[in-house]
Amino acid sequence: MIAVDEVGVSLQRVEEQIGRVIIGQQGVVQQALCALLADGHILIEGVPGIAKTLLVRVIAQTLGLQFRRVQFTPDLMPSDLIGTTVFDAKTGEFRVRYGPIFANIVLADEVNRTPPKTQSALLEAMEERKVTIDGVSHALPKPFMVFATQNPIEYEGTYPLPEAQLDRFLLKAVMGYPTEDEERAILKLHDEGFRAHQLEAVGLTPVLSAAELEHIRATVRAIQVSDEVQDYIVQIVRRTRQNEYLLVGASPRAGIALLLVSKALAALRGRGFVTPDDVKQMALPVLRHRLILKPEAEVEGLNADRVLTSILEATPVPR
Repeated sequence: MIAVDEVGVSLQRVEEQIGRVIIGQQGVVQQALCALLADGHILIEGVPGIAKTLLVRVIAQTLGLQFRRVQFTPDLMPSDLIGTTVFDAKTGEFRVRYGPIFANIVLADEVNRTPPKTQSALLEAMEERKVTIDGVSHALPKPFMVFATQNPIEYEGTYPLPEAQLDRFLLKAVMGYPTEDEERAILKLHDEGFRAHQLEAVGLTPVLSAAELEHIRATVRAIQVSDEVQDYIVQIVRRTRQNEYLLVGASPRAGIALLLVSKALAALRGRGFVTPDDVKQMALPVLRHRLILKPEAEVEGLNADRVLTSILEATPVPR
């Protein structure tokens, strides 16, 4: 394992490299790194043109990991994603042609635009870390992480992910518009010659290797969580099941996810223990996609974030 303070320094270098290209969006960057450290997957929601794809490409390049992007469309088949067997006329044998899922970081772009059969193939790979091609199991590379994106404003012709599948994502990050100053900085960056399709020209330096990432993950798992903070997580999760505006609350898996991601955030900040503030900061991205609101709550204009915020405000914070 690596010392926690060294982990904090290494991850700060990662954030600095990402910040050379991604202006603002510090919260989403932190959430993405926390999902990576906790060995989970992340769903990013945001309107087109706010650098969702660019963020994932920059993270992969900064970490020196193999990256593949898959544009999810209504005609995408599971074999287009995981691969298939093809006949080799030269050898007279069948060989496996691996799909784009065989990469360290896979971007599932607009995941809600492909039919459920293909979505299920992706979710199975995310959960099992392996795929089955013509009855033969094939392990996915390590590390393996899926970044999925979806557009929150265009639902015509889409196949929204069912709640049970959404629950497979460790986090759901909401990527919003930049501030006025950040938008000026973005224009300045492009005016100076930056082009998203020429990311290599920026000269991003890989900060961590796959082996170092595994050592950091071991350190994250060993971070201390006091009984009081564990109980705080339990109370937050259980209150979602008792809330008058929620039809379905968070499951025990949601509590485990909140624990793991809080550890990752503590490591990101160079600490060897989790604080209640870590839990509060990660509660919304961990829980927002795991809740189902009652119809009357939606009529009143409530959403998962507002309900969760009220739960956090009402839950006593350990001292």
